Amino acid sequence: MEEQKNRTRCPWCLGFPQYKEYHDKEWGVPVYDDKTHFEFLILESAQAGLSWATILKKREGYRKAFADFDYQIVAEFPDSYVEELLQDPGIIRNKLKIKAAINNAQRFMEIQKEFGSFSEYIWSFVGGKPIQNQLKSMKEAPATSPESDRLAKDLKKRGFKFLGSTTIYAHMQATGLVNDHLVDCFRYKEVLELNESEEN
Repeated sequence: MEEQKNRTRCPWCLGFPQYKEYHDKEWGVPVYDDKTHFEFLILESAQAGLSWATILKKREGYRKAFADFDYQIVAEFPDSYVEELLQDPGIIRNKLKIKAAINNAQRFMEIQKEFGSFSEYIWSFVGGKPIQNQLKSMKEAPATSPESDRLAKDLKKRGFKFLGSTTIYAHMQATGLVNDHLVDCFRYKEVLELNESEEN
C-alpha cells in the first residue's frame, strides 16, 4: 500500500481516488472490445466542454441510463426515453449530447457491419499497434494528432456527432491506441511492456 502511495503518476489524475484508480488500471491499456470502445465514445462525447473528472464521477449514472453501454439497445432509444434522460441527474442533461449518443450507436453498428468490428476499424488508423509517445511533462502532451485528425474526419463523414479530433485523441489515449503516460509515471513502463507482450 505504501509503495502505491509513493508511486509517480501523471499529475492529471491526482484529484480524487476514482481518478487515480482509472489512471492506474484503465487509461492507456489497449482496448479491442467493441462494447468498451462504445462506452468511452459515449463518455467522451458527453465530456465536450467539461472536465473528464466530471464525467468519471457520473460514469455509473451513464452505465444505468445507457443500458450498460449496449449499443444495440441505445440505437433504439425512443424520443420518450430522451425526455426521461433529460430529467436524470446521473448524467449530463444535454439534449444534443443524448441524441448524439443514440445516433452514434446506429453509426457504430454500420461500422461493425462494414469492418467486422469497430475495434478492427479504429485500430487501422494506427497501423494495428499502439503509438508509444515519450512525454516528459504535461506540456508536451498533444491535444490532437494526425491520426486523430484522420479518424475524426472519417467518423464525421460517416455521420458521427460530438467526436472532433480533440475528443477522438482523448479516446485514443484512454483505449491505448496511444501510450501518453509520462515517462516517469509508473504506468508508462507497465503499458509499454503490455504492448510489447501483445506483439510477441
